[in-house]
Amino acid sequence: MPAADRLSDVLDAAYTCLTRYGVRRTTVDDIATEAGISRSAVYLYVRNKDDAFRRLAERLHTQALDRARQAAAAGAPPGDRIRGVLAAKLRLVLDLGGDSPHTAELLDARARLFGDICRDFTADLRTLLAGQFAAAGTPDPARAADICIALVVGLEGRPDAAELFEPAVAALLTGLLPSGAARHHHPPHLRGTS
Repeated sequence: MPAADRLSDVLDAAYTCLTRYGVRRTTVDDIATEAGISRSAVYLYVRNKDDAFRRLAERLHTQALDRARQAAAAGAPPGDRIRGVLAAKLRLVLDLGGDSPHTAELLDARARLFGDICRDFTADLRTLLAGQFAAAGTPDPARAADICIALVVGLEGRPDAAELFEPAVAALLTGLLPSGAARHHHPPHLRGTS
């Protein structure tokens, strides 16, 4: 099996252990057992359990950022592109939150292990959003991006976030985009495989 595939298996095993035990209680032995390999084999792919969780957080945030970039590059109206970027952020939270209360640890911007990953992800989303607002002719694109991120962060802790997303974003974009640019064709999918 190629090393990249084995690393993916180790990270998948780390995720499974995270859902059961959380970062603190998971051991390298737990990850090895879940991956079906020896403890020493785990060390061929990650330095330690912290490295495994850091790489896992990077993978999940990179996947979400890729979805956001695809939405931003789509040949759709500005409102749809912005919705897609915001949906990528919310979907990351909804996907992780649905698996276990421990998975939210991967989203904590104050966490020692992956706080920088979370902050960089948000900064990249802000840049994508500001670019979309600038292209649409919004007077203060950076502020509009900050407002949108604040909206999604506010939705993240709500059990009805998926239902509130579309009306909240529609109302927000009506005020932030030039007339007519906020309309949309297809709502983004908020739940799915990461």
